Amino acid sequence: MIFFKHLGRLLKEFGQFAIRNKAWWIIPVVLLLLIIGILVVAGQTVAPFIYTIF
Repeated sequence: MIFFKHLGRLLKEFGQFAIRNKAWWIIPVVLLLLIIGILVVAGQTVAPFIYTIF
């Protein structure tokens, strides 16, 4: 649970940075990196089950 707390705080910091410095390009970059990270973690947890099917 602490991980999600820190992740939320980090995303909040990125949002404040983007608003303060008018760096709107950073928001899609951060979202894309989060999506890729989630897909990598999900792929690692599913992989052992796929190998047992074959």
